[in-house]
Parts: sequence; structure tokens; C-alpha cells
Amino acid sequence: MSNVAAVKTKKELASFIDFPHELHKNDPNYVPELFIAQRDLLTTHPFLKHSSLQTFLAFDDTGKVVGRIAAIFNTNHNQFNNASDGFFGFFDCINDQKVANSLFEAATSWLKEKGANKLVGPANPSTNETCGLLVKGFDSPPLVMMPYNPQYYMELFANAGLTKQVDLFAYSWKGNAYNDKAVKMLDLLQGRLQRNNITIRKINLKKFKEEAAALREVYNKAWDKNLGFFPMTNEEFDYTANDLKMILDQDFAVLAEQDGKIIGFGVAIPDLNQILRTIKKGRLLPTGIFKLLLNKSKIKGIRIMLLGVIDGYRKMGIEACLYGEIMRSYTKKGMDYAEASWTLEHNDMVNRAIEAIGGEQYKTYRIYEKAI
Repeated sequence: MSNVAAVKTKKELASFIDFPHELHKNDPNYVPELFIAQRDLLTTHPFLKHSSLQTFLAFDDTGKVVGRIAAIFNTNHNQFNNASDGFFGFFDCINDQKVANSLFEAATSWLKEKGANKLVGPANPSTNETCGLLVKGFDSPPLVMMPYNPQYYMELFANAGLTKQVDLFAYSWKGNAYNDKAVKMLDLLQGRLQRNNITIRKINLKKFKEEAAALREVYNKAWDKNLGFFPMTNEEFDYTANDLKMILDQDFAVLAEQDGKIIGFGVAIPDLNQILRTIKKGRLLPTGIFKLLLNKSKIKGIRIMLLGVIDGYRKMGIEACLYGEIMRSYTKKGMDYAEASWTLEHNDMVNRAIEAIGGEQYKTYRIYEKAI
């Protein structure tokens, strides 16, 4: 039997954050999250200014932690989408259906009290952060800011009555094994765009604050049709942008502009997971910070994590130019691998643009739902 209790103390929160390390310690593909980042996400993140979240732990009869879950009521999502969804996230559990069921029941009960009529997830805590359950591609570790879980979670979800809402795709390139035709056609494509006064340029890190403000506007417009999307508040976007700025390489952040107005952008970040895999329990101190700083230049992979163009400028080849510019930098820097993630399974335009330059759809993440 398992006993599920709401997390109330700092010590319980530390147990909540640390539980996956113990659970997955023998899994070679597991990457620990940074403790500080997880703690902030669960306690001080700007998301919590408009929405609420409750974490739960499951214990066995001896008092040992055997599972965790967060129930999330995303007020801004529900207002924007005219919905009454309740989300769950941060799910980790031993391979025991009774434990999993008790976690889902605790989250459902809390969300029902908030007025939710549907359970949706996993989202950690929203689709603006990591989300989805890995359902294909268990043979390699996740890239930076992408989730990971063992295969048996699929069975735990299905047996708890959760069904597929939508799949999210991740695409992979290895070395130079990609179609560089799109990269070679870049100059031609960009020449065509320039006739409409559309230019592609790199982000100006010296004017990062002004650039970020313009990108926020594009982000909230370009992603508005995406499943589960809700506009980021200024504070949320700035929080994320400042995190990214610490690891951003100017060559991997490209903007599309018309007459000085940003109409689209693409951002790829170095795969920090190459280093995070070696940082025990996600603790930066005392030695983790040195591993992070000393090895950053050795990272040989990128994740294209954001790419969007606002309505009215799509189907003009801008997406292909943004991907092409990133892949041109990828080649110049002699990178070993790249991932584009995630895209919605039915986002044909973006998926075709990725496939056109040889991206292989190699991992699938699933968002589940259940009426409650």
C-alpha cells in the first residue's frame, strides 16, 4: 500500500526533487535536473503568480518515497483557451500500478476542488517548459530541457485511464548526415525574401533586453494556435530569456525582420545535458559548477528549441531560412549532432521544413488526457 501526502516542508520538497535520481540511478540515459532550477520552478517561478501548483509524494509502508506528482491549475491557460483543464506534471513512480493510481487520484482530487473537469499532462508545469511523456526513442538520453522517463510509464498511464491527446515530435541529425540542399539554397531564398524587405540576421546580444522584448511579442503571436498554448507574461518570458542568455551562442539565434520589425525567429542552444549527466544529483556545489564552466566549450550538440513565424508571413520560406542558418552555423562549428524539438505531430509546415534538410523523426512525446 502507498500513502500519498501533500508536500509542505523544505525537506519534503528536497525529497520530491531528489526522488528521480534514486529511481533512475541505474538508467544510463537518465540526466539529473539541476536542483536549484527545479526548486525555483516549484517555488518562485513567475508562473506561480497567476497559477497554482501542489506537489505530492507517495510513501510505502516503511516511509520510503516511491512516487511523486504535481497537480497544476493553470489559470492563464484556461482563460486563454476558455477551458477548465487541470494539469499534472513532475510524475515519477516505481513500476507499481497501485502507487501510480494513488498519485493520479491525489492530483485529480486537488484539481477537482479547483473546478477542473479534465486531467492533462505531463506538463512541468506548462507547455512553455518541459512537457510530454517519452513514448518512442528510449535508446538515447534526452537533449537539454527535454523530458525523459522509462518505458513502463506508458503502461502506468494507460492503466490509469489516460489516453493520447496529441504527440510531439523530436527530429535528429548526426554529423553532416543531413540534406544540405536547403543550406545551399539559403542565399537564393534570402534573395527572394529581400525583395519583400525581409532579412535574416543574428541576435544582437549587446541589445539583448530590447531584442527579448520584440521576441516575446513574436513568441506570443507565432505560437497562439499551438495546443495548450497560452501567452507568457512579460515576467515569465524575461525569466526564460535570462536563463537562455547564459548559454546562448549568437550564431544559433537568428531573427527574420521586415523593415526593422521582427516577424520570426529560431533559437538553438548547446546540449548542456552532455555535462549535466556527470553532475551528481543535479548539485552545482561544490564541484558541479566547475564541470559546467570548464566543459561548456566541449559541447558538440545543439537543440533547436524555438522556431516560429507570425501569421501572414508563413509559407514564404522564412522557416527554411531560419533552420538553414542554424544548420550552416552547426556545420561551421563542426558539431556532431542536432535535434529540433518539439513540434506538434500535425504541424505539417514545420515538420516538412525539418524533413527537407534531412531531419529524422526519432523521438515521440505524448500529452495525455482524461475526463475527471
